[in-house]
Amino acid sequence: MSETTHTQLPKLYIPGPVDIAPETYEAMCQPMIGHRGGDFEALYASIQPNLKPILGTERPVYLSTSSAWGVMEGAIRNLVQTKVLNLCCGAFSDKWYGVAQSCGKDAEKIQVEWGEAIDPDAVRAKLAEGGFDTVTMAHNETSTGVMNDLAGIAAVVNEFPDVLLVVDTVSSLSAVPVEMDKLGIDVVLAGVQKALALPPGLAVFAISEAALERASTTEGRGYYFDFCEFEKNTVKNNTPSTPAISLLYALKQKVDSIAEEGLEARFARHAKLNAMIHTWMAKHGFENFAPPGFQSKSLTAIDNTSGRLDVPAFIKTLRAKHNVLINGGYGKIKGATFRISNMGNETEETMQKLIDQLDDVIPSFL
Repeated sequence: MSETTHTQLPKLYIPGPVDIAPETYEAMCQPMIGHRGGDFEALYASIQPNLKPILGTERPVYLSTSSAWGVMEGAIRNLVQTKVLNLCCGAFSDKWYGVAQSCGKDAEKIQVEWGEAIDPDAVRAKLAEGGFDTVTMAHNETSTGVMNDLAGIAAVVNEFPDVLLVVDTVSSLSAVPVEMDKLGIDVVLAGVQKALALPPGLAVFAISEAALERASTTEGRGYYFDFCEFEKNTVKNNTPSTPAISLLYALKQKVDSIAEEGLEARFARHAKLNAMIHTWMAKHGFENFAPPGFQSKSLTAIDNTSGRLDVPAFIKTLRAKHNVLINGGYGKIKGATFRISNMGNETEETMQKLIDQLDDVIPSFL
């Protein structure tokens, strides 16, 4: 194949943002409306029925014009009154510990090596020491491809009635089941630019009644991410501050299309596409950076700790020759891993095309 120019942007197989469907872009082009009137309230209300099942909740799902980190910091400010336990297993879950400290909160962490999962028994042992009122965790650690045992950790936290559980589902929401109500999770949050396959700039989140009650008694929680302000506005089908209306049109289109596909079918599709990458990886003698039983279904972090592959050169050549983009490792495992996403709108056809392109390039690197 001839090399492509960079006048055409590459097809994305990175762990977010991911490619956006034409029909989603089309939805964003609808006429602008005022956000303090009946048209907006109708749009807001129309999103809820198909969005709630994705989070596994009957609670309202709030819409925040921000990245997920806005809500992640907001959860710290709204809920932590004594001490927070941060479960750290990669770049994004680790960062929560620093954010908690920057908010002036007393924080401790359980830290495991990147590439390992959080052990629910370790969470139980730490919480048994007492003094904690909140736990934060990443369901699917995007930097390492580790999917933590959400059900197991939630069950442990629920053994401690005064402790709230906050879960980042940024790269898992809509790719695998997230059952907020069934598991007794207090906050589920996500950005929309990963498995939901929307442009960045919007976060979705739901909170339990217990979390809302806690927030109402927390001082210094600010305004923009005040959970009580979100609750006060959602009963009117609205948001506390000016929302990204075009993104809400896109979200409406996306949740409706997910309902049409069916959640179980969507989960199965992500699992099948993920397995295709695992097969390719094994064919070339690579291993998964995440341990068996804890491997993401929406992306794969491929182990290159031996330095066998010149990752930057491989990624650069893949883009130059086929105009597709995958990601190298993140943070301290840059070069030691590379990551391939299968989330969002990908199909067997698009993943097979990528595999063929990978196969075309990789022989000259091994």
